[in-house]
Amino acid sequence: MEKSRPHIILSGAISIDGKIATKVNDSKLSSKEDIQRLHKLRSNVDAILVGKNTVSRDNPLLTVRYVKGKNPTRIILDSKGTISEKSKILQSSDKVPTIIAVSKKISKTNLEKLQKFPIEIITVGNDSVNLKLLLKKLSKKKIKTILVEGGGTINWEFVKQKLFDEVIVTLSPFLIGGEDAISYLRGAGFSKISNSPNLRLKSVKRLKNHLVLHYEKL
Repeated sequence: MEKSRPHIILSGAISIDGKIATKVNDSKLSSKEDIQRLHKLRSNVDAILVGKNTVSRDNPLLTVRYVKGKNPTRIILDSKGTISEKSKILQSSDKVPTIIAVSKKISKTNLEKLQKFPIEIITVGNDSVNLKLLLKKLSKKKIKTILVEGGGTINWEFVKQKLFDEVIVTLSPFLIGGEDAISYLRGAGFSKISNSPNLRLKSVKRLKNHLVLHYEKL
C-alpha cells in the first residue's frame, strides 16, 4: 500500500450479471444479513466515500445503525457542490463528521450553500475532484481506511487509477439485464483483460442465498 494514501476497500452488492441497480435505479440487492455485515464493516473503517449521484439517487445516511459501533467520517465527491440542502447527509452533518470534496468549478452560490453547514469542504482539482490529491489530503487527516460505497462511475475511477487495495462484493441471487441498468463499473472500461488489476480471492462467505466475495489487489 502506498503510504501517501489511505487503505481503500471497494464495497458493493451486485446481481449475478454484474449490475448494481436496474434502469430505474432500484438497487435493493442486499439481504438483512448482508446489511448487518456491511454496517459492521462500516464501524471498522475511518471513512465512507460516495459520489453525488449516490446521494441524489438514494439519499443515504451512511451511518452505522444495525450493529453497535462508531460512525465513520462521510466523504462525498461533488465537483460542483450540487448536493441538496435537504439531503440526509447535510441535515445530519452536525452529528456525523462530513467532508465534501469539490473542484474549482464549484459556483459561488453552491459554495455559500455548503458553508452554511458544519462540514469540511476540500477543494481538489480544476474540473473534477482529483482523487489522488484528495486521498493524500485525507491521509494527512489521519484517515487510514476508507470504504468506497460508490456507484459505477466512482468505482471505475478507483479501479482505473488503481487506487484500491481490497474489493468486497456481495453476489445477490438476481438477474437484471438491460443496457441501461447500472453496472458495478461504468466508464470506458479496459480494452484488454491483461489491463485489469490482479486480484486474489481472500475469502468466500455464504449468507443464505447471497455470497460475499472478498478479494485483495496483488
